[in-house]
Amino acid sequence: MPHSVKWLGHSACQITSASGCVILIDPWITDNPSCPVSKEDIGKVDIILLTHDHFDHMGTDIPYLVNGTNAVVIAQPELADVLQESGVSAENIIFGMGMNIGGQVEVAGVKITMTQAFHSGTAGSAVGFIIILEDGKTIYHAGDTGIFAGMELLGKIYPIDLALLPIGSVFVMDPLQAAYSLTLLKPDKVIPIHYKTFPILVQDASEFIELAGDKAPEVQVEALEPGQELLL
Repeated sequence: MPHSVKWLGHSACQITSASGCVILIDPWITDNPSCPVSKEDIGKVDIILLTHDHFDHMGTDIPYLVNGTNAVVIAQPELADVLQESGVSAENIIFGMGMNIGGQVEVAGVKITMTQAFHSGTAGSAVGFIIILEDGKTIYHAGDTGIFAGMELLGKIYPIDLALLPIGSVFVMDPLQAAYSLTLLKPDKVIPIHYKTFPILVQDASEFIELAGDKAPEVQVEALEPGQELLL
């Protein structure tokens, strides 16, 4: 069985590994205008990754998802405190208190490294994640970020098979920055995320696809529609 990566709209993504480990990233489901599923449609979940606490990433569904699946939540300590106040048990938070940038943990055979991201947040700072699946396949979810020089170092340390990169501008990288970041990260494939959810954001991936073809023609762009999945 291959791994699958499903885009749930905006920055929400669902990764299902070949062995059946299910990872949700920024599961803003309820009130997400581009999400094609409801929280009740989400079945098995093993790991939930939160990049930061803005409403369009953290959402309101974390307690429901955790209580229904016994998933392990990975987030920064400050955000872990907020989650506990919202009804998430410390038993369902990694180490009971969260983790921080540079650290790596292993859950259900999946290795997860928290990376920096350049963005704002109320509780803690914004982050991204390097996700190494059981067979070594590596996925980078950048979270909300502008381009930063350290992406080149991430690309050197980790052989990235798939990058999930925001392209929507205004709050995150615009298509030009996102396309140029491919020259630093050097992934095999990229899925553009964090666009067209709101009128203020970039509305389609066409400019990113064109710029990526110019800046990093060796990278395969997979522009999905919400609900579609890519097999790895």
